[in-house]
Amino acid sequence: MNHTYNSYCEPLKEIKAPALVVDLDAFEANIKWARENAGNKKIRIATKSLRSTELIKKILDSSDIFQGLMCFTLDEAIWLRSLGFNDILMGYPTADQEALDELGKNPHDITLMVDLVQHLEHLEAVGKKHHTTISICLDIDLSMELPSVRFGVYRSSLNTRAKLKDFLDNFKRFSHLKIVGVMGYEAQIAGVMDKHAPLIKTLKSISNKQLKLRRQKMVEMVTSYGHKLDFVNGGGTGSLHETKKEKCVTEVTVGSAFYAPVLFDHYEAFSLRPSMFFTLPIVRHPLPHIYTCLGGGYIASGSTDPIKQPAPYLPRGMKLLKHEGAGEVQTPVEYHGEQKLKLGDIVMMRYAKAGEACERFDKIHLVRKNSYEGVTPTYRGEGKTFL
Repeated sequence: MNHTYNSYCEPLKEIKAPALVVDLDAFEANIKWARENAGNKKIRIATKSLRSTELIKKILDSSDIFQGLMCFTLDEAIWLRSLGFNDILMGYPTADQEALDELGKNPHDITLMVDLVQHLEHLEAVGKKHHTTISICLDIDLSMELPSVRFGVYRSSLNTRAKLKDFLDNFKRFSHLKIVGVMGYEAQIAGVMDKHAPLIKTLKSISNKQLKLRRQKMVEMVTSYGHKLDFVNGGGTGSLHETKKEKCVTEVTVGSAFYAPVLFDHYEAFSLRPSMFFTLPIVRHPLPHIYTCLGGGYIASGSTDPIKQPAPYLPRGMKLLKHEGAGEVQTPVEYHGEQKLKLGDIVMMRYAKAGEACERFDKIHLVRKNSYEGVTPTYRGEGKTFL
């Protein structure tokens, strides 16, 4: 185990810590995993989980199965298009009028996400102003409602066929919009950990059967209104093994799999190789088995939970202190292993979620086995901070 730690220390010995690192061997293994587990579906890349144009290009160039991007802001989508990326789907609706006006001048290759008639009214005004047609994708809700609890997330308002029918009836009055796709994100399958959690696995099984039927029926309704769909998008890393089986789905979205963050250690159906980590320098040694590192308080988004903290990675056997955790300016770790650590040495931490760590760093250092492979900028390193 310590050999792995030392094999990273050698190529990173001249790199100032804290630093963000991607192991290209593990990254490429995860690309292969996604390719082999997508069945006959195309894979759309979720950019929020990567936030590095060079690594996005690396995935796209690896196989024709990777086709298109899913972006998290319209500014990001327009910027990526300017760099030569195409087939860009917005993962979320936008109310950014400045970006919409920019899109109205050239709507090519970008599809906007909608689920409300108000979205349609807003986008129709943009299309009318610029005398153009805007492509849109309908976001259908696939959450499961249970007594006193919602198994899923609050995203789309289109959660029944009756609501979808009303939406489609209203759509007839909009002449500057074109429905080209349908998306349904099964967050309760893709984004909920289930390892050693029998209740969650049971809920997932029930929900999965329900959402498959709902998606099929809702897609059929959209096409029955005469809309020719270019794609039906579904899934995420955590639900790839199920979504790929659905006949009506033409493409799946994958993002987190490529970096394999900590949360994805806790899924029963698959395992990935951690490819992204960050280094912290040891600056204090207050007790024989306590090493205090500089920085490290990079907490992941979502509900407040201890698992959203970064996790000690290498050397093996480190753990955070319960009463301190990972802090803004210092992170103490407890370590009883055989590796002889001293002031100035680095420890390696993994982020809880994919992509978000890139907002803390302007570059990613690339390593492979015992060699340093160079550096590539994050979005932030290219001067872009979208969210």
